[in-house]
Amino acid sequence: MGVTEFREHTDPQALRAMAHPLRLRLLEELALRGPLTATELADRLGDSAPNCSWHLRQLAKYGYIEEAPGGVGRQRPWRAVARGNRWGARTDAPELARAGDETEAYLVDREVGELSGWRERKRREPAAWQDAAFLSQSLVWATDEELEAIGKEIKDIVFRHLDRMAEPRLRPPTARPVRLVAWGVPTE
Repeated sequence: MGVTEFREHTDPQALRAMAHPLRLRLLEELALRGPLTATELADRLGDSAPNCSWHLRQLAKYGYIEEAPGGVGRQRPWRAVARGNRWGARTDAPELARAGDETEAYLVDREVGELSGWRERKRREPAAWQDAAFLSQSLVWATDEELEAIGKEIKDIVFRHLDRMAEPRLRPPTARPVRLVAWGVPTE
């Protein structure tokens, strides 16, 4: 199955909306445990329901989340929208390019922190998860076309599983959330 739909970012505000620390935590909670109400999210994250509600509305404004069926008023549940995000074209307007750079920096820093957390706890994880986890670092020679193809293959693999974010019924019983981060950048 998988997700093939991408959100093409052209609005710097939409990028900045995603890169906010609380909003990213809200998005992750909805992806991991949603649908949830603002009150449930506030309890999980140690924040106030009104603050979470305001940030949820901002995420909804830019299409990152949507109202889930089954609630009314303050008991309205939200769910993540399973779509990929793309930005960073070389033709982006300067403000969009800056927002994209800021968003990338924030997301990479956050993922490096998550990797550090894994390294601290990995010996306490079940053996099967220790064996399954991986870190791959390589230096290869590639043309720009080859690098683009490598990136597409990696994205295709990841996006085959993205629909499980918004559809818990698609998750196998032994599945856990797994962070996948990759980059391919030319070196000097």
